[in-house]
Amino acid sequence: MDIKSERDAATEIAGSDTNQYLTFTMEGETYAVDVHHVKEVLEYTEIAKVPRTKEYMRGVINLRGSVVPVVDLRTKFGMGQTEKTTSTSIVVMDLELQGETVVLGALVDSVEEVIGIEDEQIEPPPSIGTTVDSAFIRGIGKQEDRFIIVLDIERVFQTEELQAVTDAS
Repeated sequence: MDIKSERDAATEIAGSDTNQYLTFTMEGETYAVDVHHVKEVLEYTEIAKVPRTKEYMRGVINLRGSVVPVVDLRTKFGMGQTEKTTSTSIVVMDLELQGETVVLGALVDSVEEVIGIEDEQIEPPPSIGTTVDSAFIRGIGKQEDRFIIVLDIERVFQTEELQAVTDAS
């Protein structure tokens, strides 16, 4: 999926005051991450296991000659392991780790689209009612008749967790 083209088209349609998010699903719920973190979306590919890593660390993939660690977001959020289907995707993202950029793949059930959500359409995270720790949630976006859980992806992985993932790769 070409994120840059999707992002540019969404910006043109929504206007410059709208934030752009890549939406994806896990256990039937829609989640979103800021497209500025997203490098690309890959179809599921074989993941090489890395011994003695955290349960949510699925392994590493070869991305054009670079080793990229892959984390199962469902496992990270306590939802069980992501099952491989025709829709299973890896969202490759750039995250900050102690002033350096870390490339990380996030395994998700399926990727939907790039959408624009205005800040006014995002409410603070609820204190109860979601399977995801509210510290990871930037807010709940509303679009038409659906709710979208907007993740603060850099908070999903604390510094020591990102370090463990990059050390494994």
